[in-house]
Amino acid sequence: MAQYSPLFAAFVTLLLTFILMVSKAGKSIQDIPNERSLHDTPVPRIGGIGMMAGVFTGWAVMVRDLSWWVVVPALLLVLVSLLDDVKGLPVKQRLLAHLVAAAILVVGSGLWAQNALLALLIFFFAVWMTNLYNFMDGSDGLAGGMAFFGFTIFGFATLMHGDYVQAMMNFSVGAAAVGFLYYNFNPAKVFMGDAGSIGLGFLVAALGVLGWQKNVWPLWFPVLVFSPFIVDATVTLLKRGLRGAKVTEAHREHYYQRAIQMGVSHRDLALIEYGLMLAVGISAIVALGRPPEFVSAVFLVWTLIYAAIFLVIDRQWRQFQRRR
Repeated sequence: MAQYSPLFAAFVTLLLTFILMVSKAGKSIQDIPNERSLHDTPVPRIGGIGMMAGVFTGWAVMVRDLSWWVVVPALLLVLVSLLDDVKGLPVKQRLLAHLVAAAILVVGSGLWAQNALLALLIFFFAVWMTNLYNFMDGSDGLAGGMAFFGFTIFGFATLMHGDYVQAMMNFSVGAAAVGFLYYNFNPAKVFMGDAGSIGLGFLVAALGVLGWQKNVWPLWFPVLVFSPFIVDATVTLLKRGLRGAKVTEAHREHYYQRAIQMGVSHRDLALIEYGLMLAVGISAIVALGRPPEFVSAVFLVWTLIYAAIFLVIDRQWRQFQRRR
C-alpha cells in the first residue's frame, strides 16, 4: 500500500481543500490584505489544513514504519498553527510550541543522547526552519512549489539509497503540495496559512534528520536542497537585525517580495524559483557520495550565484526607490 501513499496525499488535499474553500470556514478564515501584503483581495487561508491532512493520510498507510518523533511534533505544530489561523495566538505561545516540537525531535531521535552539541545545533535549525517557511510563504505558488521540488528531491535521494518507505514519506509531502498548488498557483484561490507553512518547515528539518540518521545523506544535503528559501530568509533577517529592525515584525523586505514589488509577476517569480530549486536539488543529488572537495565546490558555486542574485536585486531596488 505504501506505493499509493502519494496518490492518497494528493487526492485528500485536492478534495478537502475544495470542501474547505466553499465552506463557512473558507469564508471566515481569510487573509485580509494590509500594507505588507502582496495581494489586493481577501483570500481563504485554509489550504494548509487540506495539505497537511493529505500528508498524514498518505503516511497512514505505512503507519507501522513511521518515526513517532517526526509525526507527533508535526501534528502538534499543525494543531497549534490551526488555532493561530482561526483566532490568533500570542507570539510566545506559538514559539513555545515550536520549541517543544524541536525538543521532541532531538530527544526522540536519540540525538541528544548521542551528541548534545550537535543536537543543540539541530534544535535551533528545526526552530529556524519552522519559522522560515512561514516567512517565505507570501507569493502565489511559491511555498507550495518549493515544497514539491524539495521533498521530491528528498524522495529521489532516499529511493536511490533503497529506503522505499522514507521515499514514499517524502513523495507524499510533495504530492500533497501539488494538490495544494492546483488552487494556489497564480491567481491563488487559497493560501496555505500557518497550519501548512509551519508544518512544512518543521518537516524539512525532521525528514532531513531522519535521512541523515538512516545514512541516506549527510547533514549538508537538506540545507543545500532548501537553500533558496534558507538563504533569502536568513540574509533578509540578518540585514534587518543589523540595522535594528524587529526581526519578528511582518515586512516586505525578502528578496522575492521586492521582486514582486518591482513588477515581476507572481507567476514568473514562482517559475523562476522552481527552476532555481530544481537546479539546486539536482546539484545536491550529484554531490551525494562525492569527496568533500567536490561538495565544497558546489556550495561555493551556489554561494556566488546567490550573492550575484541578491546584489542585482539590491541595486535594482535602490533605483526603484529613487524613481518612486
